[in-house]
Amino acid sequence: MVIHNANNFRTEFHPKPSKLQMGFDTQLLTIGSCFSENIGAKLQSGKIPVLVNPLGTVYNPISIFKLLSNEPLDEEKFVEVGGQWFHLDFHSQFSGRDKKTLETVLKLKLKDLLDYLNQSQIVFITLGTSYVYEWVENSSVVANCHKIPQKKFTKRLLSLKEMKGAFEQLKTKVIQLNPSLQFVFTVSPVRHIKDGIAENQLSKSLLRVLCHELAQDSQVSYFPAYEMMMDDLRDYRFYKTDMIHPSEMAEDYIWEKFQQTYFSDQTKKVLKEWGKIKAALAHRPFNIESENHQKFLREQVKKLDVFSEYFDVEEERVLLQNQLI
Repeated sequence: MVIHNANNFRTEFHPKPSKLQMGFDTQLLTIGSCFSENIGAKLQSGKIPVLVNPLGTVYNPISIFKLLSNEPLDEEKFVEVGGQWFHLDFHSQFSGRDKKTLETVLKLKLKDLLDYLNQSQIVFITLGTSYVYEWVENSSVVANCHKIPQKKFTKRLLSLKEMKGAFEQLKTKVIQLNPSLQFVFTVSPVRHIKDGIAENQLSKSLLRVLCHELAQDSQVSYFPAYEMMMDDLRDYRFYKTDMIHPSEMAEDYIWEKFQQTYFSDQTKKVLKEWGKIKAALAHRPFNIESENHQKFLREQVKKLDVFSEYFDVEEERVLLQNQLI
Protein backbone atom coordinates (compact mmCIF):
# COMPACT_ATOMS: atom_id res chain seq x y z
CA MET A 1 0.00 0.00 0.00
CA VAL A 2 1.28 3.46 -0.95
CA ILE A 3 0.45 6.63 0.99
CA HIS A 4 1.27 10.05 -0.44
CA ASN A 5 1.71 12.88 2.04
CA ALA A 6 2.18 16.21 0.27
CA ASN A 7 3.34 17.93 3.46
CA ASN A 8 6.23 15.48 3.90
CA PHE A 9 7.20 15.48 0.20
CA ARG A 10 7.46 11.71 0.04
CA THR A 11 5.50 8.63 -0.90
CA GLU A 12 5.42 6.20 2.01
CA PHE A 13 5.22 2.51 1.25
CA HIS A 14 3.46 0.17 3.68
CA PRO A 15 3.89 -3.51 2.71
CA LYS A 16 0.96 -5.77 3.50
CA PRO A 17 1.35 -8.24 6.37
CA SER A 18 2.54 -11.57 5.00
CA LYS A 19 0.76 -14.87 5.53
CA LEU A 20 4.24 -16.15 6.35
CA GLN A 21 4.86 -15.18 9.97
CA MET A 22 8.10 -15.36 11.96
CA GLY A 23 8.45 -15.78 15.70
CA PHE A 24 10.86 -16.77 18.44
CA ASP A 25 10.51 -20.43 17.46
CA THR A 26 11.12 -19.85 13.73
CA GLN A 27 14.51 -21.03 12.51
CA LEU A 28 15.86 -18.89 9.66
CA LEU A 29 18.86 -18.80 7.35
CA THR A 30 19.92 -15.56 5.69
CA ILE A 31 22.25 -15.69 2.70
CA GLY A 32 23.41 -13.43 -0.11
CA SER A 33 24.62 -9.85 -0.19
CA CYS A 34 25.58 -7.72 2.79
CA PHE A 35 21.92 -6.75 3.25
CA SER A 36 21.29 -10.34 4.38
CA GLU A 37 23.87 -9.74 7.10
CA ASN A 38 22.08 -6.56 8.14
CA ILE A 39 18.68 -8.23 8.44
CA GLY A 40 20.28 -11.29 10.05
CA ALA A 41 22.02 -9.20 12.71
CA LYS A 42 18.73 -7.53 13.63
CA LEU A 43 17.02 -10.93 13.86
CA GLN A 44 19.82 -12.16 16.12
CA SER A 45 19.52 -9.09 18.32
CA GLY A 46 15.80 -9.82 18.62
CA LYS A 47 16.52 -13.41 19.71
CA ILE A 48 15.06 -14.95 16.54
CA PRO A 49 17.03 -18.16 15.82
CA VAL A 50 19.00 -17.40 12.64
CA LEU A 51 22.20 -18.41 10.87
CA VAL A 52 23.61 -15.35 9.11
CA ASN A 53 25.56 -15.61 5.82
CA PRO A 54 27.55 -18.66 6.99
CA LEU A 55 29.63 -18.71 3.80
CA GLY A 56 30.28 -14.99 3.63
CA THR A 57 28.90 -12.35 1.30
CA VAL A 58 27.72 -13.62 -2.09
CA TYR A 59 26.12 -11.29 -4.64
CA ASN A 60 24.88 -13.15 -7.70
CA PRO A 61 21.99 -15.65 -7.73
CA ILE A 62 23.85 -18.45 -9.54
CA SER A 63 26.53 -18.61 -6.84
CA ILE A 64 23.99 -18.32 -4.01
CA PHE A 65 21.84 -21.14 -5.41
CA LYS A 66 24.91 -23.31 -5.96
CA LEU A 67 26.03 -22.96 -2.34
CA LEU A 68 22.55 -23.83 -1.08
CA SER A 69 22.42 -26.86 -3.40
CA ASN A 70 25.42 -28.42 -1.63
CA GLU A 71 27.08 -29.37 -4.91
CA PRO A 72 30.50 -31.08 -4.85
CA LEU A 73 33.44 -28.68 -4.76
CA ASP A 74 34.77 -27.79 -8.21
CA GLU A 75 38.41 -28.94 -8.12
CA GLU A 76 39.36 -26.56 -10.93
CA LYS A 77 38.35 -23.56 -8.84
CA PHE A 78 40.96 -23.99 -6.12
CA VAL A 79 43.51 -21.24 -6.73
CA GLU A 80 46.72 -20.11 -5.04
CA VAL A 81 47.12 -16.37 -4.59
CA GLY A 82 50.06 -14.85 -2.71
CA GLY A 83 50.90 -18.08 -0.94
CA GLN A 84 47.31 -18.69 0.23
CA TRP A 85 44.71 -21.02 -1.25
CA PHE A 86 41.19 -19.86 -2.09
CA HIS A 87 38.15 -21.24 -3.90
CA LEU A 88 36.37 -19.19 -6.56
CA ASP A 89 32.91 -20.22 -5.32
CA PHE A 90 33.56 -18.90 -1.80
CA HIS A 91 34.24 -15.62 -0.04
CA SER A 92 37.87 -14.66 0.60
CA GLN A 93 37.36 -15.14 4.36
CA PHE A 94 37.89 -18.83 3.60
CA SER A 95 41.55 -19.50 2.83
CA GLY A 96 44.26 -22.01 3.72
CA ARG A 97 48.00 -22.46 3.60
CA ASP A 98 47.43 -25.54 1.46
CA LYS A 99 44.65 -26.85 -0.76
CA LYS A 100 43.81 -29.86 1.42
CA THR A 101 43.23 -27.77 4.54
CA LEU A 102 40.96 -25.37 2.67
CA GLU A 103 39.06 -28.25 1.08
CA THR A 104 38.40 -29.80 4.48
CA VAL A 105 37.14 -26.51 5.92
CA LEU A 106 34.83 -25.86 2.97
CA LYS A 107 33.32 -29.36 3.08
CA LEU A 108 32.59 -28.99 6.80
CA LYS A 109 31.01 -25.56 6.23
CA LEU A 110 28.81 -26.93 3.45
CA LYS A 111 27.72 -29.85 5.62
CA ASP A 112 26.86 -27.50 8.51
CA LEU A 113 24.88 -25.31 6.12
CA LEU A 114 22.95 -28.28 4.74
CA ASP A 115 22.17 -29.61 8.23
CA TYR A 116 20.91 -26.19 9.34
CA LEU A 117 18.90 -25.64 6.15
CA ASN A 118 17.16 -28.98 6.56
CA GLN A 119 15.92 -27.91 10.01
CA SER A 120 14.90 -24.38 9.02
CA GLN A 121 11.47 -22.97 8.24
CA ILE A 122 12.62 -19.98 6.16
CA VAL A 123 15.61 -19.05 4.02
CA PHE A 124 15.95 -15.31 3.37
CA ILE A 125 17.89 -14.64 0.14
CA THR A 126 19.21 -11.21 -0.84
CA LEU A 127 20.22 -10.82 -4.48
CA GLY A 128 22.79 -8.13 -5.21
CA THR A 129 23.58 -8.19 -8.93
CA SER A 130 22.84 -9.95 -12.21
CA TYR A 131 26.39 -9.37 -13.41
CA VAL A 132 28.80 -12.25 -12.99
CA TYR A 133 32.42 -13.11 -13.71
CA GLU A 134 33.23 -16.37 -15.48
CA TRP A 135 36.52 -18.19 -14.94
CA VAL A 136 38.00 -18.42 -18.44
CA GLU A 137 39.63 -21.80 -17.72
CA ASN A 138 36.27 -23.60 -17.54
CA SER A 139 33.68 -20.89 -18.38
CA SER A 140 31.95 -21.26 -15.02
CA VAL A 141 30.46 -18.48 -12.87
CA VAL A 142 32.49 -17.54 -9.78
CA ALA A 143 31.41 -15.93 -6.52
CA ASN A 144 34.69 -14.13 -5.82
CA CYS A 145 37.70 -13.25 -8.00
CA HIS A 146 40.13 -13.03 -5.04
CA LYS A 147 42.06 -10.17 -6.71
CA ILE A 148 43.20 -12.45 -9.52
CA PRO A 149 44.05 -10.45 -12.72
CA GLN A 150 40.90 -9.47 -14.62
CA LYS A 151 42.13 -11.10 -17.83
CA LYS A 152 41.40 -14.45 -16.16
CA PHE A 153 37.67 -13.65 -16.13
CA THR A 154 34.90 -12.65 -18.50
CA LYS A 155 32.15 -10.36 -17.22
CA ARG A 156 28.60 -10.82 -18.45
CA LEU A 157 24.95 -10.32 -17.56
CA LEU A 158 22.93 -13.35 -16.47
CA SER A 159 19.76 -14.16 -18.37
CA LEU A 160 16.42 -14.53 -16.65
CA LYS A 161 16.12 -18.07 -18.01
CA GLU A 162 19.37 -19.33 -16.48
CA MET A 163 18.64 -17.71 -13.11
CA LYS A 164 15.20 -19.32 -12.98
CA GLY A 165 16.65 -22.64 -14.05
CA ALA A 166 19.28 -22.53 -11.31
CA PHE A 167 16.64 -21.85 -8.67
CA GLU A 168 14.39 -24.65 -9.88
CA GLN A 169 17.31 -27.08 -9.58
CA LEU A 170 17.98 -25.82 -6.04
CA LYS A 171 14.34 -26.03 -5.00
CA THR A 172 14.00 -29.59 -6.32
CA LYS A 173 16.96 -30.71 -4.19
CA VAL A 174 16.05 -28.81 -1.02
CA ILE A 175 12.36 -29.66 -0.98
CA GLN A 176 13.15 -33.37 -1.06
CA LEU A 177 14.85 -32.98 2.34
CA ASN A 178 12.76 -30.14 3.78
CA PRO A 179 9.32 -30.11 2.07
CA SER A 180 7.89 -27.19 4.06
CA LEU A 181 10.81 -24.78 3.58
CA GLN A 182 9.80 -21.25 2.55
CA PHE A 183 11.97 -18.94 0.43
CA VAL A 184 11.83 -15.17 0.95
CA PHE A 185 13.65 -13.13 -1.68
CA THR A 186 14.63 -9.50 -1.70
CA VAL A 187 16.72 -7.33 -4.01
CA SER A 188 19.55 -5.59 -2.19
CA PRO A 189 19.08 -1.80 -1.85
CA VAL A 190 22.88 -1.38 -2.11
CA ARG A 191 23.83 0.35 -5.38
CA HIS A 192 26.37 -1.54 -7.52
CA ILE A 193 27.45 1.57 -9.41
CA LYS A 194 30.90 0.20 -10.22
CA ASP A 195 29.05 -1.59 -13.00
CA GLY A 196 27.74 1.79 -14.17
CA ILE A 197 24.55 3.70 -13.31
CA ALA A 198 22.52 2.38 -16.26
CA GLU A 199 24.03 -1.08 -15.89
CA ASN A 200 23.11 -1.22 -12.20
CA GLN A 201 19.49 -0.42 -13.01
CA LEU A 202 19.45 -3.09 -15.70
CA SER A 203 20.94 -5.60 -13.27
CA LYS A 204 18.46 -4.80 -10.50
CA SER A 205 15.55 -4.89 -12.97
CA LEU A 206 16.43 -8.44 -13.98
CA LEU A 207 16.63 -9.50 -10.34
CA ARG A 208 13.25 -7.91 -9.63
CA VAL A 209 11.62 -9.73 -12.54
CA LEU A 210 13.24 -12.96 -11.35
CA CYS A 211 11.78 -12.49 -7.86
CA HIS A 212 8.35 -11.74 -9.33
CA GLU A 213 8.32 -14.89 -11.43
CA LEU A 214 9.67 -17.10 -8.66
CA ALA A 215 7.06 -15.73 -6.25
CA GLN A 216 4.29 -17.32 -8.33
CA ASP A 217 5.25 -20.45 -6.40
CA SER A 218 3.41 -20.84 -3.07
CA GLN A 219 6.71 -21.52 -1.28
CA VAL A 220 8.36 -18.33 -2.53
CA SER A 221 7.62 -14.72 -1.57
CA TYR A 222 9.20 -11.30 -1.96
CA PHE A 223 10.12 -8.57 0.53
CA PRO A 224 10.37 -5.12 -1.17
CA ALA A 225 13.50 -3.70 0.52
CA TYR A 226 14.75 -2.33 -2.82
CA GLU A 227 11.51 -0.44 -3.44
CA MET A 228 11.56 1.03 0.06
CA MET A 229 15.01 2.45 -0.57
CA MET A 230 14.46 3.62 -4.14
CA ASP A 231 10.91 4.98 -3.92
CA ASP A 232 9.98 5.54 -0.28
CA LEU A 233 13.21 6.97 1.14
CA ARG A 234 14.53 8.21 -2.23
CA ASP A 235 17.06 10.73 -0.94
CA TYR A 236 20.84 10.73 -0.54
CA ARG A 237 20.47 11.67 3.12
CA PHE A 238 19.43 8.04 3.66
CA TYR A 239 22.77 6.77 2.35
CA LYS A 240 26.14 6.47 4.03
CA THR A 241 28.89 8.84 2.92
CA ASP A 242 29.85 6.47 0.07
CA MET A 243 26.40 7.15 -1.47
CA ILE A 244 26.12 3.42 -2.12
CA HIS A 245 25.06 1.73 1.14
CA PRO A 246 21.88 2.58 3.08
CA SER A 247 22.51 4.60 6.24
CA GLU A 248 21.77 3.26 9.71
CA MET A 249 18.56 5.28 9.67
CA ALA A 250 17.50 3.65 6.40
CA GLU A 251 18.39 0.18 7.68
CA ASP A 252 16.29 0.75 10.81
CA TYR A 253 13.39 2.01 8.69
CA ILE A 254 13.46 -1.09 6.45
CA TRP A 255 13.74 -3.29 9.55
CA GLU A 256 10.60 -1.65 10.94
CA LYS A 257 8.77 -2.49 7.70
CA PHE A 258 10.15 -6.03 7.91
CA GLN A 259 8.60 -6.40 11.35
CA GLN A 260 5.26 -5.06 10.10
CA THR A 261 5.35 -7.65 7.33
CA TYR A 262 6.40 -10.80 9.17
CA PHE A 263 5.79 -10.33 12.91
CA SER A 264 2.55 -10.57 14.86
CA ASP A 265 1.50 -7.71 17.15
CA GLN A 266 2.58 -9.79 20.16
CA THR A 267 6.01 -10.49 18.67
CA LYS A 268 6.50 -6.80 17.87
CA LYS A 269 5.48 -5.88 21.41
CA VAL A 270 7.97 -8.33 22.93
CA LEU A 271 10.74 -7.07 20.64
CA LYS A 272 10.01 -3.46 21.58
CA GLU A 273 10.31 -4.26 25.28
CA TRP A 274 13.39 -6.39 24.64
CA GLY A 275 14.97 -3.39 22.95
CA LYS A 276 14.68 -1.51 26.25
CA ILE A 277 16.50 -4.34 28.04
CA LYS A 278 19.23 -4.30 25.39
CA ALA A 279 19.63 -0.56 25.90
CA ALA A 280 19.87 -1.10 29.65
CA LEU A 281 22.56 -3.73 29.15
CA ALA A 282 24.53 -1.32 26.98
CA HIS A 283 24.32 1.45 29.60
CA ARG A 284 27.66 2.34 31.23
CA PRO A 285 27.21 4.27 34.52
CA PHE A 286 29.82 6.52 36.11
CA ASN A 287 29.64 4.49 39.31
CA ILE A 288 28.59 0.86 38.98
CA GLU A 289 28.47 0.49 42.76
CA SER A 290 26.02 3.34 43.36
CA GLU A 291 22.75 2.45 45.08
CA ASN A 292 20.68 3.76 42.18
CA HIS A 293 22.51 1.70 39.60
CA GLN A 294 22.41 -1.46 41.71
CA LYS A 295 18.65 -0.99 42.08
CA PHE A 296 18.40 -0.49 38.33
CA LEU A 297 20.28 -3.75 37.72
CA ARG A 298 18.04 -5.75 40.06
CA GLU A 299 14.97 -4.42 38.23
CA GLN A 300 16.41 -5.56 34.90
CA VAL A 301 17.12 -9.05 36.28
CA LYS A 302 13.46 -9.35 37.34
CA LYS A 303 12.30 -8.23 33.89
CA LEU A 304 14.30 -11.04 32.28
CA ASP A 305 11.92 -13.58 33.83
CA VAL A 306 9.15 -12.31 31.57
CA PHE A 307 11.25 -12.78 28.42
CA SER A 308 12.38 -16.29 29.38
CA GLU A 309 8.91 -17.41 28.25
CA TYR A 310 9.88 -16.52 24.68
CA PHE A 311 13.63 -17.15 24.40
CA ASP A 312 16.82 -17.97 26.30
CA VAL A 313 18.02 -15.03 28.42
CA GLU A 314 20.72 -16.81 30.44
CA GLU A 315 23.57 -14.88 28.82
CA GLU A 316 21.96 -11.54 29.70
CA ARG A 317 21.11 -12.74 33.20
CA VAL A 318 24.74 -13.66 33.89
CA LEU A 319 25.92 -10.33 32.48
CA LEU A 320 23.64 -8.40 34.84
CA GLN A 321 24.31 -10.57 37.90
CA ASN A 322 28.06 -10.13 37.45
CA GLN A 323 27.54 -6.42 38.00
CA LEU A 324 25.50 -6.87 41.20
CA ILE A 325 27.24 -6.35 44.50
